[in-house]
Amino acid sequence: MLEVARAGADYLDVAVEPLSWGKVHPDVITIREMMKADGFLVKDLDMDAYMEVRRLTQKFIDDFLGYWINPANAKMSSLLVGCGLPGGMMGSMMADLKGFQNAINATERANGRPEISLDTLMVKLFQEVEYVWPRLGYPPLVTPFSQYVKNTALMNLLNTLNGKPRWTTIDKDTWGMILGKMGRLPGELAPEIVELAKEKGLEFYNGNPQDPYPDELPKFRQMMKDEGWDEGQDQEELFEFAMHERQYRDYKSGIAKQRFNTELEDLRKKAGAPIVVTRPVVETPKFDAEEYSRKYPHAVAVQSPAKGQVIWQLDVKDDSSAPVAGTAVEAGKAMGYVQTNYGLEEIVPAVDGLVIETMTRQGEKAVKGEIIAYVEPKSQKQ
Repeated sequence: MLEVARAGADYLDVAVEPLSWGKVHPDVITIREMMKADGFLVKDLDMDAYMEVRRLTQKFIDDFLGYWINPANAKMSSLLVGCGLPGGMMGSMMADLKGFQNAINATERANGRPEISLDTLMVKLFQEVEYVWPRLGYPPLVTPFSQYVKNTALMNLLNTLNGKPRWTTIDKDTWGMILGKMGRLPGELAPEIVELAKEKGLEFYNGNPQDPYPDELPKFRQMMKDEGWDEGQDQEELFEFAMHERQYRDYKSGIAKQRFNTELEDLRKKAGAPIVVTRPVVETPKFDAEEYSRKYPHAVAVQSPAKGQVIWQLDVKDDSSAPVAGTAVEAGKAMGYVQTNYGLEEIVPAVDGLVIETMTRQGEKAVKGEIIAYVEPKSQKQ
């Protein structure tokens, strides 16, 4: 699977990033052959893995993502090779450019000049990105730095078409990057940028970029602890929560999934896709409830309080397992847990007594209301 991911990483970026109007990245094979032709040492592709990634990606597009992708992105293009734009930056930039087109053409009409087509503006914008990126010190084209490069290039294009000089409009966040408040840039700033900063009376920062900001992780770590959420391997869940608190809470509560399914269904209807009817699956019971009632007439069923994974024990020192027959339990006191998408729900017996048998093993899935164990009341044992 790792090889699949390695072989298809660029293909996935090609396929799923640019959701707005625009052009799509050239295929990774094209870029690889270009690099080989220029003398770079490039590893061979595992073509079986590459084609498997293409298949999986195409299925994802057919089932879900394709309903959000603009048809203009259906074709591969080599136009992006020159400026080296990553997919996410390109997608948002092209969406912004379409809005800018109206403002630019309003100026063109007012000055008696012909309107500029979107394709012409796109080429001009790519050329402007090629101009801006090195002069801003080659910031890495990932969020948020790619957005700063994009915004600067867009404003430069708008200003120059309106007869104003470049760098007329640079937002404060971009200036923060330029001045070193977000860390040292990979390359040197162009003299014109340094001079512009001096003209504005701005000072460059050479300290630790973290120092001006308080450490917020302890706050989010405590919130995760309060919610019963795991921080994840290498704390990736913690960092995701800290960066996108509202979205993460929506994900944990199930709201995000519900919203996604609703939007997907609306888009499927607009696209005329076949209606998918989902019916509950009636499965053969794991056991014969009537037989248990005859064998243990006084037994009380313990039901799953929610849909999720049954966790009978939380034991980090030994293998966890379901309680064995004869284990004493108390009414109203948790005898296990169900791991849901929003946290842990307690499995609580209704009576004091002894476990007769558990119907669900440690780690198995259960639905809300499913019988997962039987308890014989204490009064019946006396």
